[in-house]
Parts: sequence; C-alpha cells; structure tokens
Amino acid sequence: MNLDTEIKFLRGVGPQKAQTIEKELNIRTFEDLVYYFPYKYIDKSKFYFTTDIRSDAVAVQLKGVISNFRLEGEGRKQRLTAKFSDERGSIELIWFQGIKWVQDSIVKGKEYIIYGKPSFYQGWTIAHPEIEDPIKQQGAVPVKFYPQYSTSEGLKTSKINSRTIASLQKNLWSVIKSSDIEETLPNYILRKFHLMPLYDALRNIHFPLSDDLLNKARARLKFEELFYIQLNILKFKADKEEKSHGFVFKTVGENFNNFYNNYLPFSLTGAQKRVIKEIRKDFLTGRQTNRLIQGDVGSGKTLVALMSMLIAIDNGFQACMMAPTEILARQHFQTLKDFLKDMPLTVEILTGTSTKKERKKIHESLEDGSLNILVGTHALIEDDVVFKNLGLAVIDEQHRFGVAQRAKLYKKNSVLPPHVLVMTATPIPRTLSMTLYGDLDISVIDELPPGRKPIKTVHSYDSKRLMVFKFLKDQIAEGRQVYIVYPLIEESKNFNYKDLTDGYESITRAFPQPQYNVSMVHGRLKPEEKEFEMQRFVKGETQIMVATTVIEVGVNVPNASIMVIESAEKFGLSQLHQLRGRVGRGDYQSYCILMSSFKLSTDARKRLDIMCETTDGFRISEEDLKLRGPGDMDSTQQSGTPMQLKIADLVHDGQLLNIARSAAYDVLDLDPELSKPENQILRKRRQVIFNKEQHWSRIS
Repeated sequence: MNLDTEIKFLRGVGPQKAQTIEKELNIRTFEDLVYYFPYKYIDKSKFYFTTDIRSDAVAVQLKGVISNFRLEGEGRKQRLTAKFSDERGSIELIWFQGIKWVQDSIVKGKEYIIYGKPSFYQGWTIAHPEIEDPIKQQGAVPVKFYPQYSTSEGLKTSKINSRTIASLQKNLWSVIKSSDIEETLPNYILRKFHLMPLYDALRNIHFPLSDDLLNKARARLKFEELFYIQLNILKFKADKEEKSHGFVFKTVGENFNNFYNNYLPFSLTGAQKRVIKEIRKDFLTGRQTNRLIQGDVGSGKTLVALMSMLIAIDNGFQACMMAPTEILARQHFQTLKDFLKDMPLTVEILTGTSTKKERKKIHESLEDGSLNILVGTHALIEDDVVFKNLGLAVIDEQHRFGVAQRAKLYKKNSVLPPHVLVMTATPIPRTLSMTLYGDLDISVIDELPPGRKPIKTVHSYDSKRLMVFKFLKDQIAEGRQVYIVYPLIEESKNFNYKDLTDGYESITRAFPQPQYNVSMVHGRLKPEEKEFEMQRFVKGETQIMVATTVIEVGVNVPNASIMVIESAEKFGLSQLHQLRGRVGRGDYQSYCILMSSFKLSTDARKRLDIMCETTDGFRISEEDLKLRGPGDMDSTQQSGTPMQLKIADLVHDGQLLNIARSAAYDVLDLDPELSKPENQILRKRRQVIFNKEQHWSRIS
C-alpha cells in the first residue's frame, strides 16, 4: 500500500463508488482522501433538553419522540412539520426536501436522537435534523470530535454522505503507517515554529484525541498551506522580475503636462497623486510593470489610468484599456473622450458589435501608429488586432478575464511585453490581496474626490413599498432619476425573490405614462437593445431604469441619485456595494434603498445592517469575508486560478499568513534557488504543488 493507490482498492469503496467520488470531489488516490479534511466536528458526547436551547447554540443533540406530522403549502413552498418532545418541552421540526423519506421512515411516538442547528421564528425550530435510532447507539462510546465532511448533491444521490466519508477515513487510517507519510517541511522550520510532524497532524485532523492535539494539527497544516502558497508566489515574482524586461518611459512630456494644467476636471486627491508616483517609478525601472490599482467605487481609478497612458504616449507608445463587458468598455471610452476633450489625441473603441468598416479603420490606424488609445472588450485580443507599438495595457476588473485571454494581450508587442495596470473596484482585504495578488505590486486609492456627498442607505420592508414609491415620485419631481434592480429576470421555482418581469409591470402601473417613462435592461437583451435603453436613461428620456445586475458596473449617470435594490437579502455585500456605487456621482444627495421581506436569516440581516452603517468599501470587504468565509470567494476568486484553500481560513488566519510569508521570504533570501541540501524538501514539494495546481501563482 502507498498513497498513490487508487481509492477503489480501499475497503468500502469499489470501482463504482470510486468513480462517483472522483467525479464529485476530485479524490482519486489514498493521498487525495488523506488531504480531504473535515470542515467541522460534532460533539456527540452531550445531550441537551429542549429547554436548554439558547440563541447562541451552534447545534444541539436531543433525545425524544416525534409526532404530529403536518404537510403544509403547495408546490415549491411545500414543507413537512412535526412536533419533537422530550420530558421538559417541545420544538418544531421542518423538512423542505426528502419529505416522502421522512414520512415513510419515521415512526410516530418512537424515541429518536436528533441533531441540528436551532433557529427561532415564533418558537424554536430545527430544519432537516439528523435522526438516529438510540437502540443502534447502545454500547457506543460517546464521541466528542465526530468529523463532518463536505458532500455534494451528486454524492447524496449515490447515498454517500459525511458519515460514509468518515467511515472511509477510518478504513484508510487503519492501514496507513507513519512511514507512508513523507515529511514536507524541513526540520529547521518545524523547530523554529514548533510545528507538529506531518503524520501526526494529518491523523489528528481527522480523528483528534483532544482539543490540544486538534489545535496543533490545524496550526501545522494551515502554516504549511499558506507557506507554500507564499513561497511559490514570491519565487515566481522574483524569477519574473529578473527575466521580465520592460520599456523605460523616461519622459513626462507635452500630453501629460497639457492635460494636467489645462484639462484636469478637478484636483487630484492625495491618494491619486501617490499612486501616479508609484506607477511613474515603475516605468523607470527597466522591468515590466505589473501593478494592481485597487480603489473603491468612484475613487478615480480611470483618471489615474488615463494619466499613466499619457506618459506612455509621451514616450512614443500606444495604450489600450480592456474591459469585460461592452457596457463598461463604452463607459470607459466616453469617459476618456470627455477627459481629453480637444487634445490632439485619438481614442477609439473596438467591441464585438463594431462594424466591418469601423474595424478596418481601427486596424489601419493602430498599425500606422496614428491611434493613441484603443478601448475595448476581449475583441482587443483577436489575432488581427495589431499595434504598431503597444506600451501600456490597462485591464479593468481583470478577474473576469481568463489567464489565457490576458496572456494574448501581453503578446501584442513583439519587442517587449507592455506594462500592465490592473484595476479593480472591489476592495480586497489585505490577507486576500497577499494571496490572490501576491505577485503584483499593489496601489490603493483610499480617498474619494472632495465634495462627494456620502450616499444615505436605508433598509425598508416590502410592507413599506407605498411609502418608498411616494419618496421616488418626490425625487423624480425634483428632476432626479431612479435605478430599481432585481435579482432575477423571471419568477423562479427555486427562489422566492422579486423578479424583473413582474416588477416592471408593477412599476409601470405605479408610475404611469405620460408623466413617467421606464427603461428596462437585462442580460437577455441584444447589445443594441441594451444600448438603446441605456441611452434613453442617460439622456433623461426615462426617469426609471428597471434592471438586473447587468448595471453593476459601467453605468455613469450623475443625475441618477436613487438606487432601489429589490430582495436585497439575496445579494452579497460586495455586490450590494457595487450596485450602490451607481449613484452618488453627481452634486445631489443620493440614496440607496434596500428592500426585503420581513423574514430574514441572521446573515442576511447582518449584511443589510452593515450596508446601512458604512459606505467604506474596505470595511465592507472585510465584513463580507467574515460572513462568507474562505469557502465562498466567488466575488474575489481569480478566474483561471484553481487555488482552493483546504484548511487555512483567510478570515481568521491573517496573522499566520504574515508569519508564513515572512518565513518564505527568509528562505528565499538565504537560498533563492532552493539548492541547499536542507531545502531540497521544499524544492521537491513546491514542484509537486506547482504541477498539481496548474501554475496557480501566474495570476497577474
């Protein structure tokens, strides 16, 4: 037996089950299963009474009888309820799925052991509790650390649940010896940071014998995971800086100075000046610039990018800006045109909807060098788009582009790769930045332009809708415009949220013509239809825009001062913040109204409260990470970056990440090539991870 053995040879698996596990969890070998860690542990050594339940209870184990089954609701809203009683009281049990199995399997009046998370709504309830027969538990030793493993719908369909995986882990660890687990950290690192040996850490992460051993196992495995991520990123960054030569932009010339002195629409903030200096310093090093410009909505990233492009033009180069959607690309194009006004510079836009005639003109002016700045979508990376001398590429919201797409843009100059500036309007917590953008230099624009009025955010329930409509009418009467955003285009069987189709009808009834005109924009419209509706709103021909999150980025209407977000509980904090950023761009007081039903989960209520408390995007991003945890990094995870943390937690492990990063720095400072005998273990392990993760550090 060795760790490369396929799991189909493990007792309790077999070929069919192995195929399902590999498909759903990407577990193919014994080693894959060893590194499939529990996400939590259940303490089944203690029983509670129903009267012991408190609001801070994570989960409870109770013993009692189940009775009074009731089937309520119809269709997708159907649910099964039952009464659970022990000698001191009773609570309600609820099932939304698996109703037939519960009805067929549970014997009324019989004693059962149940386990689940209680919640309070007109009394204590437990939804989808685990149910066990106490007779089967007789003689079993109460377990304090019962591992719980993540599963999937596909596994559940095949009757593979957390308990099944725990059983397979027991079978696996009954045949693993310490000699089967090869140490992956040098002794000097284990001693310096007082880390548990790998075999002991892996065994105790699955089946800990005490709190102390569990904590030591976690510390060892978290440190190793974060250490190798940082070692790989820092090594790649050092190699790239050594090999990656770039153009030197020596001149800050006529175009930059003319714009700064005569066309700058407002004074730069201190943060904007600082970031421009950092970029200017990059341009003089002789290395290719790879810098992330991170700033909140409305902080002036586009202006910083334009001034950087003017430096490139002053040095005889062209520049381009790539955006993920046509709406955003057109927004940037118009913004740059407005900024440059009558300056003798040419700016064009290239998207998937550009005509053949427009493309021909753009291609010719690109190749002869008469086109200074090209804005566009992924159309910029098409093979027939050839620059004469591309010196600077600006990529907005780069996480929406794949690695291969970005690489094509970097090859648009045949001499040296262009300098690269990456912009993101999603403020990212420092710990996450160090992991996701570890090989990029980071600049933060943490000031808003002077005079910008803070957006007032309020939370309103559906029952107050008429009051909200009156407020909207009052604002429209003063000349303002309104966004109303819905999470869904049409009614869904799976989600009980407001939908745009029904909402549009309601809005047009409440705001009838000819006094009011309403635009509607969503992802299913053709680009030209979207653009037509957008322009009606931009020109003030419509007072209300009913939309989905397609307007999350790329819409800039200073006169639009009210953002209404329907079913706001459905959105994450980052998305709510992005949507709110569509208003507050003019001289008028702006408002964001978060509409929701009265029944909210604890997390949803926290999200809405945070939105009402602050407009600081960096604080919101920290709170968002705390609420969602490291297992749900959709809004910040890099597209094309398959890095998945198995055990480290970026919410709570920021201090450990700093320690691991510092340790990686120290190693590479003394041994840049990892060639010393004591570091061969690092060299070997890094290569294994690097190959397995498909170059996950190449994320810039």
